[in-house]
Amino acid sequence: MAKKEKIEQEEPLEKKLWKSADKLRKNMDAAEYKHIVLGLIFLKYISDAFEELYTNLLSQVSDGADPEDKHEYTAEKVFFVHPVARWSYIQANATQPTIGKIVDDAMDALEKDNTSLRGVLPKVFAQEKLDKTSLGELINMIGTATLGTKEAQSKDLLGKVYEYFLGEFALAEGKKGGQFYTPGSVVKLLVEMLQPFEGRVFDPCCGSGGMFVQSEKFIHAHQDHYKKKGNGNKLSLNASDLISIYGQESNQTTWRLCKMNLAIRGIDSSNVKWNNEGSFLNDAHKDLKADYIIANPPFNVSDWSGEQLRGDARWIYGIPPAGNANYAWIQHFLFHLAPNGTAGFVLSKGSLTTKSNGEFDIRKAIIENDLLECIVNLPTKLFLNTQIPACLWFLHKKKTQRKGEVLFIDARNMGFLVNRRNRELSNDDMALIANTYHDWKANDATYTDVQGFCKSTTLEEIETLNYVVTPGRYVGLPDDDDDFDFTERFNSLKAELEKQIAEEEELNKQIMANLKKIIL
Repeated sequence: MAKKEKIEQEEPLEKKLWKSADKLRKNMDAAEYKHIVLGLIFLKYISDAFEELYTNLLSQVSDGADPEDKHEYTAEKVFFVHPVARWSYIQANATQPTIGKIVDDAMDALEKDNTSLRGVLPKVFAQEKLDKTSLGELINMIGTATLGTKEAQSKDLLGKVYEYFLGEFALAEGKKGGQFYTPGSVVKLLVEMLQPFEGRVFDPCCGSGGMFVQSEKFIHAHQDHYKKKGNGNKLSLNASDLISIYGQESNQTTWRLCKMNLAIRGIDSSNVKWNNEGSFLNDAHKDLKADYIIANPPFNVSDWSGEQLRGDARWIYGIPPAGNANYAWIQHFLFHLAPNGTAGFVLSKGSLTTKSNGEFDIRKAIIENDLLECIVNLPTKLFLNTQIPACLWFLHKKKTQRKGEVLFIDARNMGFLVNRRNRELSNDDMALIANTYHDWKANDATYTDVQGFCKSTTLEEIETLNYVVTPGRYVGLPDDDDDFDFTERFNSLKAELEKQIAEEEELNKQIMANLKKIIL
């Protein structure tokens, strides 16, 4: 009998690179290390793209091509890379004690040659606390990956690597990581529900740009939509020709991550702005009226300069409390919506029921003006930086269907645990939620209320519940709750607890063993 060959699935590039990079981090804080790693990955990408075009131009010198002419690269939407910034030069010097300065000089050269990168790239490689041997090893490790060639770009290799690294760094940073990263399944759900096929897309608290990247992915995933309309070309559809993005970020470090994230995908970020004051005090897009607003503002911010802005023109539906920015964000979104625009955003679940400091009056006015379209109750543990329960709001400036109605979706029990601390929504979960919303919005005969999951509710019904908009108050309990098996659930929880206790005992043994080694 022939021996069966064991077929091993090759580990994805992004996971391989992360494992190697994480080993080289040593004692450096994740918040600092991410700029080292992501900066080098960005440099490798643009150098790969440059080298491929450079080689091609060399072969066409007899036809008049000039490999050192910056305009040759601009025409192909490729960044020009000075000789001191090319990866071949950097990797050749990876073992030099001056490698940190060499990389900083490379970043400087890139910014000088490419105006869109000015003030964006990290120049932190010469700092004393960064071990230069580890830096050299990191350069050699990243050098094994091909990221910027046309073949690599067609597979979105760099996009996958960059996105994966952002997620892992956010996880490593814990609460602070949430400042620049929104979980992928939440971003994808928002975009799938809003469907930004064309127009202006705005995120006034854009973090590392995840909403913009997902909007571009959405366009590429829905080629058939454009073909049916007669303006799609499956081979050359360019998201930049269909949507224009506008963003604002108050954290300069995060803004830099965003600019790099967009640059590697060829997304025009000229309208993604940074200032210290933020969207409330210094609105970078005062005159913008967006077709789509997609955002995950920080929850329950108390210090947002509310007292300074009490007479602001954005507070059409009431003055938001100085101690909580949630309803300031809601009205900021409404202010920036085009006459037929739609906003989808994340907020803490408390925003659905609050009656304090004028928030109730603002919510009531929004509902009575028929601006609220849908509320989605999200599962717990989706966010890395907070355990505060969250929900999605959808507002529409001018409903054409379902006037006087609001859709409530209770998705609390959806998703799966990635580990004990984090949950993700599956593709099926996201499809069910998004399709339910679209069927309802289109007033489609396929939409029906589902006990415990979704309910189309009139404004009069919401008024009877005193403008509380928690989905659970409307959708009721699932029909299968009567079939709940207490014994089965108890045994499952008991087994999980016993497993955790056993893991804790093993961990305690390891700690004691390590302590003995230190004492001895």
